[in-house]
Amino acid sequence: MKISEIRPFVPSKDYSTSVSFYKSLGFSGESAGLELTVLERDGCTFFLQNHDNDNLAKSLMMQLIVTDIKGMFELVSSLDDVKHSEITQEHWGAVFYLWGPSGELWHVTELKT
Repeated sequence: MKISEIRPFVPSKDYSTSVSFYKSLGFSGESAGLELTVLERDGCTFFLQNHDNDNLAKSLMMQLIVTDIKGMFELVSSLDDVKHSEITQEHWGAVFYLWGPSGELWHVTELKT
């Protein structure tokens, strides 16, 4: 048996704001029901729920691995009212942190090759 994908379910405090946020990052969305959207970019997917769970959202951490961290940082920096850190260099690559509208934390990472 082969596992082909893992899809997390990300909660949202304000569903439409969260959908807009992820679309501004280049994800496309497809409804998977009345209160669920599958968000996809470059073959990577996750579910966005129309369900507010503040404790889960504020403790949820995801890693988004990219091939061009500077390009992703420029995109994020161009958006209004988006909380993010600066890029830092680590021994394994580069990273910056991005907080989603519900408090979810993304580790945007470019790994050394």
